[in-house]
Amino acid sequence: MRRDVQINRLRALVAVVDHGGFRRAAEALHITQPAVSQQIRQLGSFIRGPVFASTGRQMRLSPQGEELLGYARRMVALNDEMVGRFVPEAGQVLLSVGVASQLAEVLPEFLRLTNRGLPQAQLRVRTGASEALAQQLSTGQLDAALLLQAKAPEAGTECVELGRMRMAWFGRPATGERKTLPLALFPDPCTLRELACAVLDDAGVAWRIAYEGPELIGLRSAAKAGLGMTCLVANGDELWGLSPAVRPELPPPPAPLPVTFALSPGSVPGEFTRVAEKAFRQALQDYPMDTAGSGLPEAVALSTSAA
Repeated sequence: MRRDVQINRLRALVAVVDHGGFRRAAEALHITQPAVSQQIRQLGSFIRGPVFASTGRQMRLSPQGEELLGYARRMVALNDEMVGRFVPEAGQVLLSVGVASQLAEVLPEFLRLTNRGLPQAQLRVRTGASEALAQQLSTGQLDAALLLQAKAPEAGTECVELGRMRMAWFGRPATGERKTLPLALFPDPCTLRELACAVLDDAGVAWRIAYEGPELIGLRSAAKAGLGMTCLVANGDELWGLSPAVRPELPPPPAPLPVTFALSPGSVPGEFTRVAEKAFRQALQDYPMDTAGSGLPEAVALSTSAA
């Protein structure tokens, strides 16, 4: 049968040693001295021997106590690390935020402004495909997200449309093909992939997949290497040094995609909502956005399509 050691007993041992006595340990731990003594006695029962060979002014650990102290320090430190990772301190707000990979360059400005407006917030940030982030919103893995997609996430989540992002074709394939256009694409499900392929189909442009991968850096690398053309945010040349496409038979890119600030169905502090929305709006100013004429209310339920 397994036995578990309570962290507070190990913490009491560390405190007695570090502070040089039971009384000072009790003061540091904000408990009574008898409580500290009891915890040390309980540790003695656990190791089946005395924790201290002597107490008082000449306090000295027993050999077993010395060994136990080493374990105690590691376990207390690991416990505190774990608590710090998952449990915010009093007055601190712990929030998980997702940002669509194509918009990741907003993060420095977003984090700077959020820290200024909400210094007590502890933020966890992840980037990725909008479709994946929207799913994480619906399951509560994310509290908020900046999304770039024409399809709305699942019902129940609220969002604010911040504008519509213009898209553009990039890449100059090294292949000499004229009849079949090589493309570099994100894998399904991907709204942008669907729209780009639909635009080419409607224009009668034959295409094939030359590269497919989930990471933006891979897609950009494929376009730079001449593997295929891709459709990304219209300032991709400024952001990542991509070459704009020059093929005359190429149709216009898909219509601008909605950029939405989406919130999880769970409770998100209103103060964070206001600060984050303002920060995202300011951080997006250097992107090619159409911010007027969306025809949508300021905030809509995601059960209503954002497209």
